[in-house]
Amino acid sequence: MGELTNYDNAVKAIKTAILQSQYEAAKSVNEKQLLLYYSIGKYISLNSRNGFWGKGAIDTISERLDRELPGLRGFSARNLRYMRTFYEEWSNLEKKDQMCENSNLEPAGAKTEISIWNPLVLKQTEFPVEAFFSIGFSHHRTILSKIKNVDERLYYIKRCASEKYSREALEQSIDRDDYHHQGSLPNNFYQTLPATEQAFRAVNTFKDEYLLDYINVEELNIRDRQDVDERIVEKAIVHNVKNFILTFGKDFTFVRNQFHLDAFGEDQFLDLLFFNRELNCLVAVELKSGKFKTAYLGQLSGYLSILDQFERKPHENPSIGIILCKDMNKAFVDFVIRDYTKPMGVATYKTSKDMSEKLKNALPDIDDLKKLLDSNDEI
Repeated sequence: MGELTNYDNAVKAIKTAILQSQYEAAKSVNEKQLLLYYSIGKYISLNSRNGFWGKGAIDTISERLDRELPGLRGFSARNLRYMRTFYEEWSNLEKKDQMCENSNLEPAGAKTEISIWNPLVLKQTEFPVEAFFSIGFSHHRTILSKIKNVDERLYYIKRCASEKYSREALEQSIDRDDYHHQGSLPNNFYQTLPATEQAFRAVNTFKDEYLLDYINVEELNIRDRQDVDERIVEKAIVHNVKNFILTFGKDFTFVRNQFHLDAFGEDQFLDLLFFNRELNCLVAVELKSGKFKTAYLGQLSGYLSILDQFERKPHENPSIGIILCKDMNKAFVDFVIRDYTKPMGVATYKTSKDMSEKLKNALPDIDDLKKLLDSNDEI
């Protein structure tokens, strides 16, 4: 038995070392690729924008590269133009790089050599260098094409790096407008959480609106209802809990739905219960089908009292509650929530019927969704 344990430890140690090495190697390759693309983009920009090359030069260069380096990928005419855009959109970075301050950004003659950019000085600034070089060129292309504001671009770059977003996940994050929904959740965290740092993290963990695009109300033949029933929303979330957590944010673990709160002989059931590793606390989510009502805060506050008294571990922070409703008056919620002593926030959600046609085209297969919602199996 002892030998098996030793072997398990050995396999785990070696596997961890291999995966870490592969991750570091991938990061290194990605950084080198981005530096190359930036430098090629600069070369193309300085020659094409200053009139040293004739019309169609980029197409011709791409065709020649394809002939002289058979099998070479990533250097189509379109990609070369993306490289030029990549340089032009981030060329202000060179102004931060003192090694480049004397570089000839507007040469008197055609530029004949490509020198690989070395942005070492950036690492001494507040610019998120590691995040910038850890995401792929396709992610950069998506961000540059969809976002114009620099701060917003940096937000999505850092989000991609920290959450390991695929390109599809990045596009969904941009479509949800996550940047403008961060930190805007009506809440009382600063008054109720014991540490300011904890409150700050909580404020930035939750958004004021969530897109539950897998809840397709019209296709489910729900008639004569202005709003979606809470149980329908709950079941859709439970059966798509992975998608919900991706929407909700990082570091969430799903505990269960209809969590039984048994205190003083009173049976109550919490809609959804999560645990957040970053906040180190339980997160209770109550689903409401209509507009926010003040009574919801009292109900949730009672649930949080029971969670803290009977479920919270000694090392955990106070539980946090989130009311997820269809609509709210933010100013009103901000006013009434401040008098409660339990940390709570209020957010809204949108279902497929609230989405644009563009987003509706990305919905999951409705037949599969119907089967899931009709199932009575509990998780």
